[in-house]
Amino acid sequence: MISVDGIAVEFSGETLFSNVSFVINENDKIALMGKNGAGKSTMMKIIAGVQKANQGNVRAPKETVIAYLPQHLLTDDDCTVFEEASKAFNQISDMQNEMDRLNKELETRTDYESDEYMAIIQKVTDLGEKFYAIEEVNYDAEIEKALQGLGFKREDFARPTSEFSGGWRMRIELVKILLQKPDLILLDEPTNHVDIESVIWLEDFLLTKAKAVIVISHDKTFIDNITNRTIEVTMGRIYDYKANYSHYLQLREERRAHQIKAYQEQQKYIADNQAFIDRFKGTFSKTNQVASRERMLEKLQIIEIDEIDNSSLKLRFPPSIRSGDYPVIAKDLSKSYGDHIVFKEANLSISRGEKVSFVGRNGEGKSTMIKAIMNEITYEGQCDLGHNAKVGYFAQNQASLLDPDLTIFQTVDEVATGDVRTQIKNILGQFMFGGDDIDKKVSVLSGGEKTRLAMVKLLLEPVNLLILDEPTNHLDLKSKGVLKEALLAFDGTLILVSHDRDFLQGLSEKVFEFKNQRVIEHFETIDAFLERNRIENLKEIDLI
Repeated sequence: MISVDGIAVEFSGETLFSNVSFVINENDKIALMGKNGAGKSTMMKIIAGVQKANQGNVRAPKETVIAYLPQHLLTDDDCTVFEEASKAFNQISDMQNEMDRLNKELETRTDYESDEYMAIIQKVTDLGEKFYAIEEVNYDAEIEKALQGLGFKREDFARPTSEFSGGWRMRIELVKILLQKPDLILLDEPTNHVDIESVIWLEDFLLTKAKAVIVISHDKTFIDNITNRTIEVTMGRIYDYKANYSHYLQLREERRAHQIKAYQEQQKYIADNQAFIDRFKGTFSKTNQVASRERMLEKLQIIEIDEIDNSSLKLRFPPSIRSGDYPVIAKDLSKSYGDHIVFKEANLSISRGEKVSFVGRNGEGKSTMIKAIMNEITYEGQCDLGHNAKVGYFAQNQASLLDPDLTIFQTVDEVATGDVRTQIKNILGQFMFGGDDIDKKVSVLSGGEKTRLAMVKLLLEPVNLLILDEPTNHLDLKSKGVLKEALLAFDGTLILVSHDRDFLQGLSEKVFEFKNQRVIEHFETIDAFLERNRIENLKEIDLI
């Protein structure tokens, strides 16, 4: 059991949270929730021991192992993928080496009765008990299974980590954490840059193999599937629910309704007493009663209502000209890089108004196909945009295409037309740009902020063919909801690549699966495909 006792954190004189306490039990699966800036990541860093609180502490038994996966990390580039993953078992090899060293020292010493000699014997005994208590495991097989579960191919094992993107390095770090089998796993946005099959594998690993877990995530399906407890950080304190995310939302609404009722009753109580004070102040016979009520009001602790955004903003894509019957047609399309074949002889046709999903493991060709459709790469075969196709394209590097000299407001104002111009501040607020933020230059924004801004800009442009490549990686649940509502109402053609199952749900009626150098067309909804694929995938990796 790990206990968080009286944690308080202040930044620049402002209190992030104060006197926060809770207990993490052996098999708790906890979702750490709250709006951006509430202190979720800070709380996780304090539990991990990488940041100090101003007050309070975290207590855990002596042998407790806590593993932490931050949103951003750096890894060494001096070894292969397999070698890096093998570092998960460094502690075991270190124990073996230390036992060997101490045994050799005992062989050379002759002071058999000395305290130092007996201390070495005791240390060897203690190490031996720990070492031989560890379950005998085929470590190479465990590493292979974990790497493959998170999307690596066997041929990737010998490649240097320096050849992989940040998202893939994050997976290597996640593999190391999972293999260590820690007492507590802390995960900050673990599903970003991870494909659906790997997320499914991760879910089942956390449910069946992990002990305690705390996760911060904007992937609603992921946190609903793995958690049994939700801790909400809000207004400097926490609320602890023995419920998963969806149930927590219901309980939170009930809690807030009680707060509102209590607040209204208190305000009436204050008003009644203030009216008495105002009426009888200066009246000699009421002096004591007036003074008593004034003291009572001064000491009264005002009931606070939790912050919640009840605003509803419905965004619709502006009208655009009608496209031809088939906005996208590809025939016998092949793409390779040297000896590496991405896909070959792929055929697809997408009708006007269709909403389709591209799915498959990372590296199977989804983004490559999109680049072919956008004519950004060379390829063999035929790939054409149809008559009058006006494309709105959101690529994973979309942030780099924004004008760095414009402000956030100017970037959006540039494309907004009609009545929507009066709602720009509200729209930006829905995507986490509030207050003075709208006057910031694009050049000073983080990568995530630029991505969100590029999404807002796209939402306001008149298009009839939308191509979205992982649009939700830097969006919170509220922003994703705004985007999804707009896409559901969109009457044009949609091609969507996403690993977020909750976001995908209900959005497409046809699926193109990228697998083993092929593009396979499935005439079924994304929901039906994902459920069937989940079962098949789990069978493949021996989880069911």
